[in-house]
Amino acid sequence: MARLWLIGGTQESRKLVQRLVSRLAQSSHTVPSPACLVTVTTTAARALYPQSPHLQVQIGQLTAGLALDLVIQSDVRAILDLSHPFAIAISQRAITIAQRYQNSYLRYERTTVAAPSTRWRARRARAGLVCLPQLQDLLTEAYLERDHTLLTLGYRQLSLFAPWQSRATLFARILPSPMALKTALQAGFTPDRLMALRPPISAELETALWRQWQITQIVTKASGTPGGQDQKQALAATEGVRLLQIMRPKITYPNQTDDLDTALQFAVRYCSH
Repeated sequence: MARLWLIGGTQESRKLVQRLVSRLAQSSHTVPSPACLVTVTTTAARALYPQSPHLQVQIGQLTAGLALDLVIQSDVRAILDLSHPFAIAISQRAITIAQRYQNSYLRYERTTVAAPSTRWRARRARAGLVCLPQLQDLLTEAYLERDHTLLTLGYRQLSLFAPWQSRATLFARILPSPMALKTALQAGFTPDRLMALRPPISAELETALWRQWQITQIVTKASGTPGGQDQKQALAATEGVRLLQIMRPKITYPNQTDDLDTALQFAVRYCSH
């Protein structure tokens, strides 16, 4: 039975799992098979992880009930949370389960990207960087009208922008998946205003896309360097584009680190016992 539940789907989780599998293969301790259960939400994310007898990867969204069943049936002893900074629902479920069953819990939280020391001015003499506490703050006339806006929020939030399709000029960059495309089209985005790409995206391609669409502002999440936050800040300053940055939701983790080596040590400890 799995000793460790690793909540994955991020670049950091892929790197950690690769290192974990290598360590377990070399371990002199008895290692159960599988020792680690990784959960991801898409088939594409499953392909990022190595094949190993010490690893089981489960695909699908986890409701509170499914997450609880997973922990009980797999006899999980510890939870390592490497989910996306904005995927707070699964983190909250994992914390609740860990507290209820006295499982060890560790959150790996990406370091935040500091605002540039020199602030830039966007077109129409506006502040180049605008930090918004939550996505709902964006959905007003003050932000969406009179601009060519590129949304880089992921496909799940695109339905919120459907009422604005007749009042604003909106573009979206999404993952190259049928679900993402279907959701974007249902939200009123036409094919000529969609770009399907899997990150990371080079600065050259990012710049070319902005210029092609004559983008005047970008909407993004404060998701850290792996999410391209620092690159977007630098390019927006160079191009004179306004960057509307949605701040991370606030959640209190019982135990967290921003050091991947510390997270790896936690994983090895529980997988090797």
